[in-house]
Amino acid sequence: MIDALTPAEWQALNLSLRVSFWATLCSLPIGVFTAYALARWTFPGKAIVNGLVHLPLVLPPVVTGYMLLITFGPRGPIGSVLEAIGLPVAFRWSGAALAAAIMAFPLMVRAIRLSIEAVDPKLEQAAATLGASRAWVFATVTLPLVMPGILAGTILAFAKAMGEFGATITFVSNIPGQTQTLPTAIYAFLQIPGGEGAALRLVVIAVVVSMGALLVSEWVARRLAARVGS
Repeated sequence: MIDALTPAEWQALNLSLRVSFWATLCSLPIGVFTAYALARWTFPGKAIVNGLVHLPLVLPPVVTGYMLLITFGPRGPIGSVLEAIGLPVAFRWSGAALAAAIMAFPLMVRAIRLSIEAVDPKLEQAAATLGASRAWVFATVTLPLVMPGILAGTILAFAKAMGEFGATITFVSNIPGQTQTLPTAIYAFLQIPGGEGAALRLVVIAVVVSMGALLVSEWVARRLAARVGS
């Protein structure tokens, strides 16, 4: 299957992996912080923050992509600044990574938040009473216990980023070799006569990569959970 890929199909696969990797890596620290804040802190507007975090799950992806375009596009309030300093994201692979990160962010936060909420706060309080700072308590008590949830959220975000279509094609279009990921390449092949074979190959690869990521996540999460439990 892999050997039968054409250069254009290889480009789409490589770009999807790169976009998914950077989307997941860059959003992970923010996701952990957001999940911890929603799980442990009480602050004004918490319900609004929670709603904004999960908004991409309920909005049509095209709407999210359009909002990104008017914000980060060449004439947008942030995009114009990025253009001026030579860091444009619209119609670039970095824009595809941004769109994928935003669409995958709710899944990451939810998995990590549930894991944090499952940790008994008394364990953290006991460490704090011994003089440990909040940051040290998180690093030495909370983080090891929630590592399976962080891993699960990371893999879910990666798999979601691999499959992102609507926001990506709206924000960065479908430019071969630049912004054409696996989903947009499949869509493009289905629009041309005789492209069904190439589309089917990419569909199989997408299923294999996503399923493999989920299986690896489950296996590693079980190992980590067993180690933490012991």
